[in-house]
Amino acid sequence: MPDLLGTQNVSEFGILLRRWRRVHGLSQLDLALAAESSARHISFIETGRSKPSREMVLHLCDVMELPLRERNRLLHAAGFSPAFKESPLDDEALDPIRTVLIKMLENHEPYPATVLNRRFDILMVNKAAQTIMGAVGVPMDAQQEVPNALRLALHPNGLRPLIKDWKRAAGHLIQRAHRQLRGPSEDDPLAQLLEEVLSYPDIPTEWRLDDPMLDAPPVLPLEFVLGEVTLSWITTITSFGTPQDVTAEEIMIESMFPANIETEQAFRQLTGLSP
Repeated sequence: MPDLLGTQNVSEFGILLRRWRRVHGLSQLDLALAAESSARHISFIETGRSKPSREMVLHLCDVMELPLRERNRLLHAAGFSPAFKESPLDDEALDPIRTVLIKMLENHEPYPATVLNRRFDILMVNKAAQTIMGAVGVPMDAQQEVPNALRLALHPNGLRPLIKDWKRAAGHLIQRAHRQLRGPSEDDPLAQLLEEVLSYPDIPTEWRLDDPMLDAPPVLPLEFVLGEVTLSWITTITSFGTPQDVTAEEIMIESMFPANIETEQAFRQLTGLSP
């Protein structure tokens, strides 16, 4: 069934709903069936002819499995208050989350692990990650600006010269950012960061496009070349399953595992650990 959008002014909520519906490849009829509504009603709330209830907004968000940040955004556009808090990571409300993160970082020793937010800012690291970041020239100093993984990976003066097969590794990181941006608007902080890093010298032009056909690997190989030594890692990303806070939902825990015995031995030597 074709979209029933007319020439009248469309509400902000209608624009957002239509954008997310199209991100998921849904027609108005598809969304209506999934939400147990009608295509006519979906059309009316998209065009602003009808105002959705708070319950309807949240129901449509559930059907499309939208991130909590975007659920709040749709609620605001429809004239309702947010349903989900966005607390700073050091807020008392997130004490249980922070405790879990600290335990996960500690338990991953002697291998590197980092905590990132949706914008790829590096928020927390364990001792092993601090060691390897120091070895590649990225000190984790509380007095300095929080490092950002996208900037570090793509800037010519960052880690680019140290990453073996940089184009493959950085390309997957860019696609991960694109996937997190499907739906949000251009004023999204991650969208602005992505625009910045894509303007760096010698960035492939095709990276500006989201490639939904490019499968994300279950794990990402990553190799650092430090002089005569190559450290080969396999990285995994973990997130919280059913968070009720925007900050908690957007946290990513990146854990690194040695890909071979040579890396295991070299890293133990670098960190002063016994064989």
